[in-house]
Amino acid sequence: MIFKFNNLLAQNNCIHGITSKMDTQTQKFSLAMHTGENIDISFSNRLKAIDMLNISQNTKIILASQTHSSNVVIVDEMNSRGWESMSDAISDCDALICSKSGVLIGVMTADCVPILLFDTQKNVVAAVHAGWKGTKANIVAESVKVMRENFGCENIIAGIGPSICKCCYEVDDKLAGEFSGIYRDCVTIVDGKYMLDLQLINRLQLLDAGLKDENIEMSNICTACENKSYFSYRKENGCSGRFGSFIGLV
Repeated sequence: MIFKFNNLLAQNNCIHGITSKMDTQTQKFSLAMHTGENIDISFSNRLKAIDMLNISQNTKIILASQTHSSNVVIVDEMNSRGWESMSDAISDCDALICSKSGVLIGVMTADCVPILLFDTQKNVVAAVHAGWKGTKANIVAESVKVMRENFGCENIIAGIGPSICKCCYEVDDKLAGEFSGIYRDCVTIVDGKYMLDLQLINRLQLLDAGLKDENIEMSNICTACENKSYFSYRKENGCSGRFGSFIGLV
């Protein structure tokens, strides 16, 4: 199963898709190569995912070694990296930006927020991985800033993908306090527990970065609530599986 955003589907020169968890596939269709799973199986799953996305096997695919940082890298090469193994992945990076056709960029998640960006006029794409650390560091707004400063992007549309939602994401009082001062509506207390809405925070950060509200599409999918279809680190008590969110120019 591949999830796609309606706003990105409407763009003729952009291709994207988010994979899922599937019990009928080996390793439940995990694409992870950094969590101790069988790398050969993960690569086989990656090749299947490319077929499901209807992408040419000649497409160059670039992934990063995600570290929950606020680091943004502009991809300016035409060689696959981090695809067949993690040994050549872009190091210490959680957001990739690309303006080249024939290149697919992506992020791997299992609760963290995957965000796909596309400038409809400048033909620039970005794939962002925002866990609580990246969200706290405003990585999605930083990605928009890099797109704007380097490519003049002012017409960005966004898709916020499947990720853990407020009803399932309990945090301690310290972390809740670090967000509640700025994003008060994104922290609620339920039965004495602090619940954090990372999806909404990233939406608000995109709005603060200048995106129009109507240009931000939410998947409205919680990885913990819909754990049969998506990997959830929290729900599965530390799962090794990851699904991928990809975007590129055709």
